[in-house]
Amino acid sequence: MTSHDLRSQLASLTTEAFRPELADIDRLPTLDIARLMNGEDAGVPTAVAAQLPRIAAAIDAAAERMANGGRLIYAGAGTAGRLGVLDASECPPTFNTDPAQVVGLIAGGPPAMVTSVEGAEDSRESARQDLDALKLTADDTVVGISASGRTPYAIGAVEHARATGALTIGLACNEHSALAAAAEHGIEVVAGPELITGSTRLKAGTAQKLVLNMLSTITMIRLGKTYGNLMVDVRASNDKLRARSRRIVSLATGAGDEEIERALAESGGEVKNAILSLLADVDGPTAARLLEESGGHLRAALAHTPR
Repeated sequence: MTSHDLRSQLASLTTEAFRPELADIDRLPTLDIARLMNGEDAGVPTAVAAQLPRIAAAIDAAAERMANGGRLIYAGAGTAGRLGVLDASECPPTFNTDPAQVVGLIAGGPPAMVTSVEGAEDSRESARQDLDALKLTADDTVVGISASGRTPYAIGAVEHARATGALTIGLACNEHSALAAAAEHGIEVVAGPELITGSTRLKAGTAQKLVLNMLSTITMIRLGKTYGNLMVDVRASNDKLRARSRRIVSLATGAGDEEIERALAESGGEVKNAILSLLADVDGPTAARLLEESGGHLRAALAHTPR
């Protein structure tokens, strides 16, 4: 593609549109600029809401594959790639997932998290290589993320994943995007032109973050990683999380401090096991067995225990 062709393509994208009414924004008082930005951001959830049926369908399909041992893999460049890596990195402490279960790939590799890697986003081949390194299977789900919806790295990841039989999701912020068309599940959240022309870390980035929150969180709910709205699979890796673990057990069971400490000790600190032990009045090993038989779903385990 020539430079002229690329300029023409970018000019046609909503996320790249120039807004002449904001041409003097740099002359405004700081508070007025902040009000403008806040007003712009307020419309992002509405744009996400328009895609909820597509988001829900993608989540159900991804959860089904992950229940069979598949992984959730994000692939993007620049801001989009960083958001994917961020979402993936937050799953182990929040849901006690294996770090290999939710993976974030960014064009250019780890250095691209903190600096620009020139030309990385333009390579479909590097996306294929990154996925091949993960030994992609048909049980996996690959989510290509790109504000423009034209980023070669994201499209290449989705095309390669689909060819291997993996589930594919394309998350873009423009209509009729090549990324959404390449994926089995296309999600196009159109939040409109940016306050600063083409700065897609703004509204587009916020939209992507909201959708990724849904993809990972609701998938984990479907996989039994929560009990109601409690993070019963939280990994207590620091003092704050250990205190949160005790609070979660308390909220789920209403038990006193001594009972909670005993149940957590018997379960090796596993919150879900401790809750089942207290609610079903069983010991730690029995709780572990019941949860294993229920595929890790606390509510299902409770339904099969006499109380």
